[in-house]
Parts: sequence; C-alpha cells; structure tokens
Amino acid sequence: MQIKIFGGKHILLAEDNDLNAEITITLLEDIGLIVERVEDGIQCVAKMEQMPAKSYDLILMDIQMPHMDDYKATQTIRQLSNKDKTTIPIIALTANAFEEDRKKAVAQGMNGHISKPIDVDKIEKVLLSILK
Repeated sequence: MQIKIFGGKHILLAEDNDLNAEITITLLEDIGLIVERVEDGIQCVAKMEQMPAKSYDLILMDIQMPHMDDYKATQTIRQLSNKDKTTIPIIALTANAFEEDRKKAVAQGMNGHISKPIDVDKIEKVLLSILK
C-alpha cells in the first residue's frame, strides 16, 4: 500500500555516514521513494538552491554532519529567497531520541524527528503524516 502512496515522491537525504546512508536509502526505496543523497549541510543547502522548487518532497537530515550541521542547514533553507523552497518539510534523522531533541529540532524549523536506528513503521508513519 505504501508504495502507491510514496511512489514518485523524491527525498533529499543529507547523511555523512556511508553505512547509515546505504541503510536509509534501502529502507526508503523499499517503500517506493526516490532518494538522492548529499553528505553534509552545505551540499544540502546548495542542492536546494540549485534545483527548481518542488524538486524534492521532503528532506531527511542527519543532525551531526561535518561542515554545516542540520540546524544551520535548516535555518539557511528556511531563509532562501524562493518561498516555495523555504516550506519544504525537513525531518531530523538522529541517534538522539529524547523528547528534548525532538523539541529542539522543531524549534529550529524542522517538521519532525526520527531517531536512529530507523524503525520502518515509525518512518512510514512520519512520512505519511507529511507526504499526504
């Protein structure tokens, strides 16, 4: 059922760890998503600046990345000049699973929080709530 819901949806994954990226991409592709990966916040912001608005349906962003962390990347995306780009849903992807981590992600401009290791049911639920 999810493949029909998620089929054709494009996700930008910002994840610096190759193994975590490989696992996440496999999980996302298995539920019908098309995934493009960047390795840090700078690349994520650059991709958002370069690509036309609506190229991605959602960004999944690791919290701790080199060069620019997810909070700074999120704030930068939220301030882009193209307003269609500033509203893209951004979900934190982190090993920090406490409630205060979720609240901080939301306070920093993110739309949600998924803890690692990724639980397929949890990620489907979060994505369904955003990608309706």
